[in-house]
Amino acid sequence: MLRIYGHPHSINVRKVLWLCAELELPYAREDWGGYGRFRPLDTPEFRALNPVGMIPVIDDGGVIVWESNVILRYLAAKTGRHDLLPADPAARAGIEQWMDWQASDFNNSWRACFMGLVRGNPAFDAAAIATSLQQFNAAVGIVDAQLGRNGGHIAGGSFTLADIPIGLAVHRWYSVPMEDARPDYRHVAAYYDRLNTRPGYRAHGRNGSP
Repeated sequence: MLRIYGHPHSINVRKVLWLCAELELPYAREDWGGYGRFRPLDTPEFRALNPVGMIPVIDDGGVIVWESNVILRYLAAKTGRHDLLPADPAARAGIEQWMDWQASDFNNSWRACFMGLVRGNPAFDAAAIATSLQQFNAAVGIVDAQLGRNGGHIAGGSFTLADIPIGLAVHRWYSVPMEDARPDYRHVAAYYDRLNTRPGYRAHGRNGSP
């Protein structure tokens, strides 16, 4: 059975849990990480699984994979879900570019405001939070424009692997409190509700956890 290492509050672990729900893939999960709440990531035991010491990690019958978006690609490819991740290079690139953007620019846009306003981390001051909120709103604006052009999902008219990281980041945007009015992104709002029809998103995305 697939084994997943990582606690279920992590947005990156939730990517993998959501995909497992989409694939109806059974798994066993172990709590690791969480800034001291669960088993530590700096132990020799965990570093043997992932030398960079981050969650999630999977063990698929002895095949060890880390980095959340790589895990998504691996599981979709292994199960032959070409609807989620096509074999055609051009179609696949159209999905993977949004996944990689989420892991880099999109994630970096919300880090200070989320950590400061939601997690209460004092390392992020008011100026950093304000800048982060501006950047986060701008990034969600990019998503809104893409959804408006693209028929309802981030990489086209149907659900693909790219919607998992993007959909979780959109939920995080709705979870961050904002003193000013939240931008009225109507395509994002419709997308948020559309994703909520999927049991995996209700369980691991829009589930009350930020």
